[in-house]
Amino acid sequence: MAVGTIRERMAKRAAQEIKHGDVANLGFGIPQMAGQYISPDIKVFFHAENGVLGAGPAAAKGTEDENLVDAGNIPITLVPGASFFDSATSFALVRSGRMAVTILGALEVSEKGDLANWLVPGGLVPGMGGAMDLALKAKRVIAVTMHTDKKGNPKVRIKCELPLTALGCVSLIITDLAVIAVEKRGLVLKEIFDTTTVEEVVAKTEAKLIVEDVKVITD
Repeated sequence: MAVGTIRERMAKRAAQEIKHGDVANLGFGIPQMAGQYISPDIKVFFHAENGVLGAGPAAAKGTEDENLVDAGNIPITLVPGASFFDSATSFALVRSGRMAVTILGALEVSEKGDLANWLVPGGLVPGMGGAMDLALKAKRVIAVTMHTDKKGNPKVRIKCELPLTALGCVSLIITDLAVIAVEKRGLVLKEIFDTTTVEEVVAKTEAKLIVEDVKVITD
């Protein structure tokens, strides 16, 4: 088995969905980690909702600039050609459909690709932020999440029970167990990590999975 935590492996797998020339947005947590696994040969412009296009890796400790942060207030670097703009322009870029891909965290994903990722009832949150715009307007939406919640309940559901972010937006789900494509015919199990089995993934998924030629991720 390859070295690395499951979070790192999930981020590395998510990074494979980002292609040369993409304008991409990464959500907080594991999605944000995906930026660390982009090949140097691939040129990508990462977008930060607070008004940056061309965000680079997180700033090394001791080199942080308090005036250069992403939407999560994480100190970042810039790549050549980066630009700055106001929040209105930033969201106009998202809403115009120019975002090739966004990788977002998820609380639940339905069998139809509906996404719930901003609110657990009873929890205190400031709002869904830019998630709704990204989910609706990005050309591809990749949802990254643990396969089950802390109580062992499936997060890949027949129907989302939590408040929705957007309907039918997710095209690919990456969990700590598997990679699942959202297709017109249903949810298709494409890959599993070498720490699990097809049977375990099926058992921990509420929605029905189409199982065909399943690849095992070993790196």
